[in-house]
Amino acid sequence: MLLKNAEVFNQDFDLVQTDLSIHEDRIAEIAPCLSGEETVDLSGCIVAPGFVDIHIHGCAGADTCDGTRGAIETMAKHLITKGVTSFCPTTMTVAMTQIRSALSVVRDCMEHPVEGARVCGVNMEGPYISAHRKGAQDESYVRTPDWREFEELFRDCGGIIKLVDIAPEQENADDFIEHAAKLCTVSMAHTDADYDRAKAAFEQGITHVTHLYNAMTGLNHRTPGAVGAVFDNSDVKAEIICDGVHIHPAVLRLSFRLLGEDRTVIVSDSLRAAGLADGLYDLGGQQVFVKDGRARLADGTIAGSTTNLLDEIRNLVRFGLPLRRIIKSATINPAAAIGMDDRIGSIKTGKSADLVVLNRDFTIRKVMVGGKFVF
Repeated sequence: MLLKNAEVFNQDFDLVQTDLSIHEDRIAEIAPCLSGEETVDLSGCIVAPGFVDIHIHGCAGADTCDGTRGAIETMAKHLITKGVTSFCPTTMTVAMTQIRSALSVVRDCMEHPVEGARVCGVNMEGPYISAHRKGAQDESYVRTPDWREFEELFRDCGGIIKLVDIAPEQENADDFIEHAAKLCTVSMAHTDADYDRAKAAFEQGITHVTHLYNAMTGLNHRTPGAVGAVFDNSDVKAEIICDGVHIHPAVLRLSFRLLGEDRTVIVSDSLRAAGLADGLYDLGGQQVFVKDGRARLADGTIAGSTTNLLDEIRNLVRFGLPLRRIIKSATINPAAAIGMDDRIGSIKTGKSADLVVLNRDFTIRKVMVGGKFVF
């Protein structure tokens, strides 16, 4: 198949006029004026790599912790309509039996793929967090970091955990970070750690930060906190929720500027209400009230989001961020965060043909996964 006449984000994320040759499930050639039998004319369109959401609890009425294949398939089918071609279903701080069930189901959806977006593995948000910074997580299920427990989980699920969260100030955290970092990406999250503790955790092996600013110690000119430690370490990637609710647009602009092109990771952190009307929902066993698209617990605590990566990209364009930086943050950066940037996340010969065809107003024309148009 030949995709012709579009502007394409090449492997260096420069927007260039070129053609794409797709052979089976891979990108075969990238060059101007290619010829072939089956041709798709994409004049006036932009072709970007498929979006990668590595932190998403649910959408379209389904949640990872439902622990059913149907829930993951519902998510995958909805996400493809938003340009997301790969995602990590994300668990909450819930009972360990529920986490195990979710891991088992996600593994099944990877071994026997569902329709829609590709399931890449699990993001395990909790239960090894701080009760003082629990956010919308259920405190009754918070657990002390236990490396042996996590190792058993990882082994039993076939190694599909791509990310695991930890509050580094918790008891046994040092041992946990040292060992877990050899298996998957370890992320600092829901933490009361100050600047020094966060900095030490990065030196121990944490390379990722969950939803920057939210549920962590903030940046102050005398007490830089965990946020300050992130900005001060060039090896740590930071998730950013770009719905305009979790972080003010001015702070988004500052953060993207400070972190640079390679360390920003756009995530949705969405719950089952994403894609649905306002109303009463649940997240990790707790009631969530959604009004005007904003999700909160009864006490007013923000409880995830109702956004998606496509809408966040549109927001960032509207907020005035450079398009190259935005697209990298929704594609190659999250792919790198879970160790899959050799297969997905950019338009490069030999990589999976996962593509989003966008109109100039950033609406979706087509979505391709593994060389096939699925939307």
